[in-house]
Amino acid sequence: MDLDRTSMTMGNKPALLLVDMINGFTDGRCTLGTDCPAVVAANAELLKLFRSLGLPVYFTTVVFSSDDQAQIFRRRMNDLNQLTPDSHWVKIDDRLAMQKGETLIEKQWASSFHKTDLDDRLRSDGVNSLVVTGLTTSGCVRATVVDGLQYDYPVFVAREAVGDRNTEAHAANLFDMHAKYADVMSLSEIITKVKESS
Repeated sequence: MDLDRTSMTMGNKPALLLVDMINGFTDGRCTLGTDCPAVVAANAELLKLFRSLGLPVYFTTVVFSSDDQAQIFRRRMNDLNQLTPDSHWVKIDDRLAMQKGETLIEKQWASSFHKTDLDDRLRSDGVNSLVVTGLTTSGCVRATVVDGLQYDYPVFVAREAVGDRNTEAHAANLFDMHAKYADVMSLSEIITKVKESS
C-alpha cells in the first residue's frame, strides 16, 4: 500500500545535481559501469535547460586520493580502487562536459553530501530545491536523494535521467524514493516544472 504523501513545490532557484556521470559508470568497459546512452542523453537535455536559464549545475565524481579513504566501502567493492585521481574513469563523461562556473564535488561515499561541502555550496548559491540525476539509482542517486531531503531540500528525480545496472533495483528504488523522499517524475514533467518555477 502506498503511503500518504504531499508533492513538493519546486523553489525558484533549483539546482541540477548530476551524480557520478563519470566514465567509470557510463562506459561498459569499466567493471563498475554500464553503457547507458539514453540516460546520458536525458542528462544532456537537462543540462541544456539549466544552462539556458542560468540555474546552478553541480557534478559529482568518486575519487580516492589515499588508502585511508572509505576503507570498508572499498574492501567490500574492490573495483572502486580503480577510481584514483589520475584515472580516466573519474572524469565526467565528455558528452556532459562541464562548463565554466559549474561545480565539481569529489566524494568517497555514496551520498553526494556525506563528508563534502555540497550543502554549504548550495546554501551559498541560494539553491532552494534539487533536481537529482545520474548513476546509480539504487546506490549513489538514492543516497543523495535521501540526504537531500535530510538537509531540507525539496528533491525531484527525473526518471529517464537516472540508471542502474539492475533493472529491478532501478524500478524498486524509484518507487521507494517517490513514496518517501522525492517527487519522481518524467523528464518532460521536470522540464515543465523547472521552466514554471524559474
